[in-house]
Amino acid sequence: MWIFGRKGPSGFSGSSTAEDVTKGIDGTGLTAIVTGASSGIGTETTRVLALHGVQVIMAVRNTDTGRKVKEAILKEIPNAKIDVMELDLSSMASIRKFASEYNSSDLPLNLLINNAGVMAPPFMLSQDNIELQFATNHIGHFLLTNLLLETMKNTARESHIEGRIVNVSSEGHRFAYREGICFDKINDESSYSSIYAYGQSKLANILHANELSRRLKEEGVEITANSLHPGPIATNLLRHHGFIDGIVNIVGKYVLKNVPQGAATTCYVALHPQVKEVSGEYFSDSNLSKPSSLAKDAELAKKLWDFSLSLTDPK
Repeated sequence: MWIFGRKGPSGFSGSSTAEDVTKGIDGTGLTAIVTGASSGIGTETTRVLALHGVQVIMAVRNTDTGRKVKEAILKEIPNAKIDVMELDLSSMASIRKFASEYNSSDLPLNLLINNAGVMAPPFMLSQDNIELQFATNHIGHFLLTNLLLETMKNTARESHIEGRIVNVSSEGHRFAYREGICFDKINDESSYSSIYAYGQSKLANILHANELSRRLKEEGVEITANSLHPGPIATNLLRHHGFIDGIVNIVGKYVLKNVPQGAATTCYVALHPQVKEVSGEYFSDSNLSKPSSLAKDAELAKKLWDFSLSLTDPK
């Protein structure tokens, strides 16, 4: 359990939990998609949103695991509105299928929480032949967001309720490659660093939110886009690094956030009235924070947007 940090201007700190930051908030009538909802902070985000009356669609790779999580939440919150849908963010075909099914379901969409991710695996390519971390953490969420955006816009117009897109990034974005995004070497195994590639994908999450925010403001749409660092958390993200994972499991309970604390900033940015009309910002410990200079580079954000469009073009 994280015990450090003073309360920031929001009234919350790194030790605040997801329930703390959403206390008294009524989410009835809202519909959310949470990617990677079958474990870690994705599960806690789903639980807390459901606790406040939000209808949550769990977008998960393993639907059996997703259904077990849903059943566990329903035991605690019998009136929770939760659905499970299959989504593999490393596969554009899976993303297109998910978005098509969702867009034709007539469900509204107020909150899109791009939470799922992989961290520092050995070099691998996705089903679409893109380096796995960049493919899953950024490209998958970029495509998913684009495909669901019209539904979000329609929901915002018809409900007159602000839509919110939340990208779960990481302070790891500060440890990207020197140039930030290696556009010409995304799939270059010889120069691959699992940690730098993770940082690159998390930097991309912030740049994506910033450029999306700019475009939504320009269009005059009542939808915000923000990014965040959930904090140092012991989750299964480190499964590719057995020794480190073992150390984290031993000492983590003393120096890392627990999962309810780790999900706090996500739930804060998704639901809290303090974040209304706030867009293109980066949050940490449920407060505004400052990302790296690369993360604030508007030209880099535009270049990444165009690059991502080219990679996701169905051709």
